[in-house]
Amino acid sequence: MQKEEKLKLLFIINPVSGGKEKTNWEEKIRIYFKTSPHIMDFYLLSGESDETSVAHHIESVSPDRIVAVGGDGTVKMVAQLIQNKNLPLAIIPAGSANGMAKELEIPVDVNEALEVAVNGEQKGLDAIKINNEEMCIHLSDLGLNAMLVKYFEGYKKRGMWGYGKSIFRVMWTKQKMHVTIKIDKETIKRKAYMVVLANARKYGSGGNINPEGDVSDGFFEVVVMRKINLIEIMKGLFTDKTFHPNRIEVFKTKTAELNTLKKTYFQVDGEYRGRVKDLKAEILPGILQFMVPRVKAVQ
Repeated sequence: MQKEEKLKLLFIINPVSGGKEKTNWEEKIRIYFKTSPHIMDFYLLSGESDETSVAHHIESVSPDRIVAVGGDGTVKMVAQLIQNKNLPLAIIPAGSANGMAKELEIPVDVNEALEVAVNGEQKGLDAIKINNEEMCIHLSDLGLNAMLVKYFEGYKKRGMWGYGKSIFRVMWTKQKMHVTIKIDKETIKRKAYMVVLANARKYGSGGNINPEGDVSDGFFEVVVMRKINLIEIMKGLFTDKTFHPNRIEVFKTKTAELNTLKKTYFQVDGEYRGRVKDLKAEILPGILQFMVPRVKAVQ
């Protein structure tokens, strides 16, 4: 490691992130910092009153930087607690879904991720405010994917078998919704299988739903899936190409209001939120500070 300024680092660790006990994260972290001047503090999530306990711990420790060790749920919880505090958040990807880490190109290797946490670059990131109450840092959606999230949460076996059964059930029962979308000064009416409020580009699975998205441009995208098409699915899985607008439309905006004819499945950052008919969303520009890899200088 290069010479670094002395930092007080608070590690928020989800010990069962990814669905089962696996890595001793604290041990790996201590090994990395064995010859380092930095001060470390650790907090292990218990699953009970975590938000209140973590908020209290942040206040008492007063760290220079926080590191979320877990998946998207852990990152989201910590991000909500430190919004507008100019307190940098780093990520050690340790979940079954690491969508935000992938979006920010955080390495999967723990030592490389710790290098970013300490010596990376601080970057201001946007978030989406949903219904004036919940923050979305990654992706939210109505329709097919939210239905998949609901079914997957309901299966006792959460591995690939449960995921496969969830996909089969969703595709078997898929139906279009009638949705009215008001974005800034434009109103659009569509029949769609899915509508995404996208701050980021890719789902945790790697599927690219918003190829031109940027988590720090002061906008978010409303992505309307009008048709399920194999070509567009392959584009999303394996390329960064834009979609055919007759199949998948993308609208850039700072605000959005959505209304569906019937209540529709809804999820925020991978967490199912029930069925809804009305949604309001607005961008919160630069509300979060994340540690990201430094851009290498061109030789």
